[in-house]
Amino acid sequence: MAAAAECDVLMAATEPELPDNEEAKREAESFKEQGNAYYAKKDYNEAYNYYTKAIDMCPKNASYYGNRAATLMMLGRFREALGDAQQSVRLDDSFVRGHLREGKCHLSLGNAMAACRSFQRALELDHKNAQAQQEFKNANAVIEYEKIAETDFEKRDFRKVVFCMDRALEFAPACHRFKILKAECLAMLGRYPEAQSVASDILRMDSTNADALYVRGLCLYYEDCIEKAVQFFVQALRMAPDHEKACVACRNAKALKAKKEDGNKAFKEGNYKLAYELYTEALGIDPNNIKTNAKLYCNRGTVNSKLRKLDDAIEDCTNAVKLDDTYIKAYLRRAQCYMDTEQYEEAVRDYEKVYQTEKTKEHKQLLKNAQLELKKSKRKDYYKILGVDKNASEDEIKKAYRKRALMHHPDRHSGASAEVQKEEEKKFKEVGEAFTILSDPKKKTRYDSGQDLDEESMNMGDFDANNIFKAFFGGPGGFSFEEPLLFSFQSSPFGAKAIVK
Repeated sequence: MAAAAECDVLMAATEPELPDNEEAKREAESFKEQGNAYYAKKDYNEAYNYYTKAIDMCPKNASYYGNRAATLMMLGRFREALGDAQQSVRLDDSFVRGHLREGKCHLSLGNAMAACRSFQRALELDHKNAQAQQEFKNANAVIEYEKIAETDFEKRDFRKVVFCMDRALEFAPACHRFKILKAECLAMLGRYPEAQSVASDILRMDSTNADALYVRGLCLYYEDCIEKAVQFFVQALRMAPDHEKACVACRNAKALKAKKEDGNKAFKEGNYKLAYELYTEALGIDPNNIKTNAKLYCNRGTVNSKLRKLDDAIEDCTNAVKLDDTYIKAYLRRAQCYMDTEQYEEAVRDYEKVYQTEKTKEHKQLLKNAQLELKKSKRKDYYKILGVDKNASEDEIKKAYRKRALMHHPDRHSGASAEVQKEEEKKFKEVGEAFTILSDPKKKTRYDSGQDLDEESMNMGDFDANNIFKAFFGGPGGFSFEEPLLFSFQSSPFGAKAIVK
């Protein structure tokens, strides 16, 4: 801050004063010298006091106003400094440092166009002034950053807007407008603590700043603290009734809260169709509210699962975790839907994500259950082979075996092609294997629990589908696949009938 770093030791030319003012002039000069001393020691508050005394003694001295402006700039009081700098150049338009300080104050406050005019005037008075040349470039850079930020905000490229505002604030550290735009974009990017910090800093200096109140409300709104957000929006509108963004945000927040609560009520009452409609309407209110919309998607997913629309439920939960990848409830809901649709690998993946995040006994058990079902799903599904439910009774298993064994017995397909015969023989063996396991209570229990059915422990090494068939149908000794005449089919009005000879 070169313009503010050095005070003027010599007074600028002033109008001739009457002899009776000589004493006041000497006293004012003494105050200025004391102010300079404190300024050199960086005691800016004391320097300010002595420059003020000097101004009180000689209120038409441009140098005194210029020095006090420099002191106020060092104290970060740019708006007051601007007033002093402007007064200094009104008193003496040839006061180059006065124009530099005026420009610096304008720039610090974010008024880059006015800053350019001040620096241009300084260059007119001293075209070789290096500080004026550099500050003029800085002011034009800020103007360019503003233009880029405005375009990128419309494109919703909020990261680039934050970048531009950070660069602009290097030259305009006291510009609330730039800070507010940065904070709003940080909120849109989900960087709520940073946005809140910027807005809070402004509110500490100006508790009535409607823009800062709006940003505070926006952060709370996007963090799903809707009631508190509405309070800030209302406060912002009290300060600035025509604040369009606060008005829209307040309306959306109230509508979102009402729809969500109505949806929750309908769900609790078991009116799932109405709950689905209300959650869907709520999702259409504000696509920018990521956290609330994630919850709405998860809620709608729960409704779809109640309606047994499991694919739709999975899609809703997927949308929820896309919006908020830390949303445990959505992962749990989707994992259960994957389990219900026998998509066990996907269920295991979701439960692993949950357990890594929250290592609770409940989550560990859910993961183990999914892993077990995945392991079981990779074995032969004996229930599916027989075409029975997993809760089928012993009689139902026997009836299913009888039907499938007769359907796939090789003798029935002796006239088919070699490829068909091979396929039917394979199915016949699988049917016998399934029956061997499911008809034996001990083996069935081990199979249902997911334990390995190794050949040694389950005596599967000597398995012979033909022997199972013979034992089940009570055929004569020596029945085997090599004796096709022992088994034949006769036509009847009710379909094929098995005859064991």
